[in-house]
Amino acid sequence: MLQTEQMLILQNMPSEEEMNDLAELFKAFGDITRMRILYALSAAENGELAVGELADALGMTQSAVSHQLKILKQFRLVGNRREGKSICYFLADEHVRTIVDMGREHIEED
Repeated sequence: MLQTEQMLILQNMPSEEEMNDLAELFKAFGDITRMRILYALSAAENGELAVGELADALGMTQSAVSHQLKILKQFRLVGNRREGKSICYFLADEHVRTIVDMGREHIEED
């Protein structure tokens, strides 16, 4: 590799902190339950589901779903809003949907 190319790579490399944050973000995608939740939210008709609806759809307890939603919220992958006594969750933004869609597309390639 040319020395100038190496310099460009190093100059454009994110900081160690940014690389660590990126690695941690991808860890959030490394759990099948969290992936199922993200997929369910992306497939929801109105783009959001209450904890009980997610639990029913995924065949899980509300406690288990809530635990995973807390992690997804910490990574800013989901947002929520209160509706009466329920809390509805939704994908935080289109980036999350894109990551899920592109990951699925990647694993389905020949």
